[in-house]
Amino acid sequence: MIPREPARNPNLGFLYIPPYRIQGISIAGEQSVVQIPELDLVFDIGLAPRTALTSNFCALTHGHMDHAAGIAYYYSQRYFQGMGAGTVVCPKAIEQAIHNVMGAWVDLEAQKTPYKVIGLAHEEEVEIKNNIFLKGFETQHTVPSLGYTVIEKRSKLRSDLVGLPQEQLLAMKEKGEEITQTLHIPLVCYTGDTMWGDHFDREDVLNAKILITECTFLEDDHKSRAGVGKHLHLDNVIELLEKAKSDAVVLVHTSRRTHIAQVKKTLNERIPREYQDKLFVLMDNRTNKQRYQKQLEEAED
Repeated sequence: MIPREPARNPNLGFLYIPPYRIQGISIAGEQSVVQIPELDLVFDIGLAPRTALTSNFCALTHGHMDHAAGIAYYYSQRYFQGMGAGTVVCPKAIEQAIHNVMGAWVDLEAQKTPYKVIGLAHEEEVEIKNNIFLKGFETQHTVPSLGYTVIEKRSKLRSDLVGLPQEQLLAMKEKGEEITQTLHIPLVCYTGDTMWGDHFDREDVLNAKILITECTFLEDDHKSRAGVGKHLHLDNVIELLEKAKSDAVVLVHTSRRTHIAQVKKTLNERIPREYQDKLFVLMDNRTNKQRYQKQLEEAED
């Protein structure tokens, strides 16, 4: 009897939500890695698929292995391929643990891999591109965890000065008066693994143009399991959709316990019609591919 072929690795999920590509794999308990190349950023690192290596920054939400197992490989492959030392941004509480992991690899490999790690506390931020900042905020999971918002800071003339002559504005500036204000524009939010809580009332979460959030449990009889594991249930997602002003909400961290066809069926039945057009599932590869093909066709017209 001829044996079966080995199981194939899951394909990368892919969405194009202008101006960003959202790509990666996010399967609860197996691996989560969600990359946005245009921001030079990958959220969590899973098993470090090849595409994720190109991002200079990795925003690690927490230390569970399905989100963090690829850290050392991410650092190592970037160095091996001449990409420079990668930077992992993480909750401050696990910063030392990452140093410990990299120290253990020195013992195993008998060589040092260059790496950078930045621990963030609640509300702290780091600049990842010119005028683009990554801000961490506390979430509620079974271990120390952060969600992240990518914020663009734009300088703009104060609204009360709009319409004044240029020479008057220059005179005010020469006197040392501040004539501009800084706008904080939330571009993308990634919540990571978390239960429902006050962090879903944050303005930078609700106003992010793209909101990427977990939805680990969909079945009605799994609400208690969601509470125990400190994850979101579909009921929480529906409440979030009612509050969020995002152009797109992307669901990640779905589970193999629920086949993607059943996920789609449940969402179609439960999600109010007015929100369905802005709701996406990263691992719904067939639907996402059809949508992308349509985008390509429309771009050619």
